[in-house]
Amino acid sequence: MAGALSIASSAELSGRPDREAVFRARGLTKVYRMGEIEIPALGGVDLDLYAGELVVLLGPSGSGKSTLLNILGGLDVPTAGTVRFLHHDLTRDDDAELTRFRREHVGFVFQFYNLIPSLTALENVELVTAIAERPLDPAEALALVGLAERLDHFPAQLSGGEQQRVAIARAIAKRPDVLLCDEPTGALDYPTGRLVLEVLERVNRELGTTVAVITHNSAIAAMADRVVRLGSGRIVGITVNAERLRPDQLAW
Repeated sequence: MAGALSIASSAELSGRPDREAVFRARGLTKVYRMGEIEIPALGGVDLDLYAGELVVLLGPSGSGKSTLLNILGGLDVPTAGTVRFLHHDLTRDDDAELTRFRREHVGFVFQFYNLIPSLTALENVELVTAIAERPLDPAEALALVGLAERLDHFPAQLSGGEQQRVAIARAIAKRPDVLLCDEPTGALDYPTGRLVLEVLERVNRELGTTVAVITHNSAIAAMADRVVRLGSGRIVGITVNAERLRPDQLAW
C-alpha cells in the first residue's frame, strides 16, 4: 500500500504515545463450544485502540473480526485474556455492568440496519437519545449524516444507504466514545457504500470519536490511521498509514 509503514509484530501494537489507549486487549482467546465440539475463534490477540483514531480490522470471513469487535463492545466475553476500557476491566464485569458500558460508551453499526419499521427516522434516533446522559439532538444527528430532509420518513421510504445512515445517526446520537462498525458497507453498492464511509470519516474527524470498522474489503483500509489484519483468529499484521485517503478517493 502506497504511503504506508508496515509493522512487523503485533506485539508492538503500533504504539502511539501521542494518544491515550481507550482499549487494551491482552491474550484474548475465544472458543465456542457446540456439544463436544470446540470451535476456536480467537487465539491470543493483543491490541490497543487509541482515542480519536480510525482503525480498519481487515480479514476474510472466519478470521475473528466480528468476535473481536463483539468482545471489545461488551456483547461477548472472552474464554481467556483481558480487555480494559480506559481504567475499567470489562472481563470482570457482570451483565448489568456490561449493559451500562454499552449504553454509556459504545455505538454499534452493523451490516443490517435494525431499524424499527413503524418509526420514522427521527423516532428511531430518539429511542437512543431518550436514555442517553448527554445526547445530541436527534435532528442534529440526522443532519450530521446528511438526512436533515428525511426526518419524517419511515425505513421503507428510505434507500439502503439512507437506512444505514439512520443507523449511524442512532449510534452517534448518544455521543459514544467508540463507534464499532461491523461490515457497514457489506450490503451496499459502491456509490452508496462510499457515502456511508464519508459519514464515518466525518464522525471521526468532527466529533473525535474513535471508530473501528471491520471489513473484508481491502480498499477501505486506505482511509484508516491503522490497519489491523486478522487471519485464523490471530493478528497477522498491523500497518500504519502515513496519510489517510478520503472515501471519495477509494475504489473497489
